[in-house]
Amino acid sequence: QVRLVESGGGSVQAGGSLRLSCAASGFTFSNYAMSWYLQPPGKEREWVATVSPASGLIKYPDSVKGRFTISRDNAKNMVYLQMNSLKPEDTAVYYCKGEGGVDRIYWGQGTQVTVSS
Repeated sequence: QVRLVESGGGSVQAGGSLRLSCAASGFTFSNYAMSWYLQPPGKEREWVATVSPASGLIKYPDSVKGRFTISRDNAKNMVYLQMNSLKPEDTAVYYCKGEGGVDRIYWGQGTQVTVSS
């Protein structure tokens, strides 16, 4: 059974930091690109970061570049998102996504991040 379980969300003041974790199971983690997305209240889900299977390629949108860092540990089947200099507009549910091909896409259930001003 495929599972992606996010953790580490919570409430923080603007300028603070949080580290999200995503535990993967039920698939060959090291073969999958892993990503983080966020979904603010009432808005569409947005891409935040992606790391390739062997961490050789990492990408971010301009909105988080320099503030967020994605990393993975293939030995532990874990992917992380270190978030620094958080802003109120970063408030959202954060989702972990695994992608191994067109028909092999998995999502976690999300973890809430709330940034107060």
